[in-house]
Amino acid sequence: MADGQKKFPMMLMVGMIVFGLLLAGGISYFIATKIVADKVVDKKSSQRESGVFVKLGDAKDGLLINIGGASSGRYLKIGLIVELRPDKKATTAAATGKMPSPEEIKLADTAVYVLRSLKIEDFDPLKQEQLKELLKNEINKSFGDDRVYDVYITNFVLQ
Repeated sequence: MADGQKKFPMMLMVGMIVFGLLLAGGISYFIATKIVADKVVDKKSSQRESGVFVKLGDAKDGLLINIGGASSGRYLKIGLIVELRPDKKATTAAATGKMPSPEEIKLADTAVYVLRSLKIEDFDPLKQEQLKELLKNEINKSFGDDRVYDVYITNFVLQ
């Protein structure tokens, strides 16, 4: 009977270890299939087709804007590149080698309007992401849909 009593606790211990391993494996499987798979699906759905890049302003200097009013004497030299959702109908000046397209003119007009309407304090380096988001939102409003993927600032001089 002594052997039977020793086997029972030993079998109980082995059973608990096997149960613990199965439980740990089940939890790991759940995490791998549900949580990680959801993140991968989100990344795939957030991928988009590559956009069309449009440089605003002069090819070398970008945009040169008088900010703060005519009497302020403050100037902003900024290089902006806008990444747009591809449009099958629209052609850019780089493709045709001629005058800028109406789309590019509208982009530049909206960017200049937004930049000239801002105050000097709005050009703080800590507010650069807000500036990019503001430009993106205003350009999207002028086109009437979400055409802008992103706005890139390539150079920025405030004098």
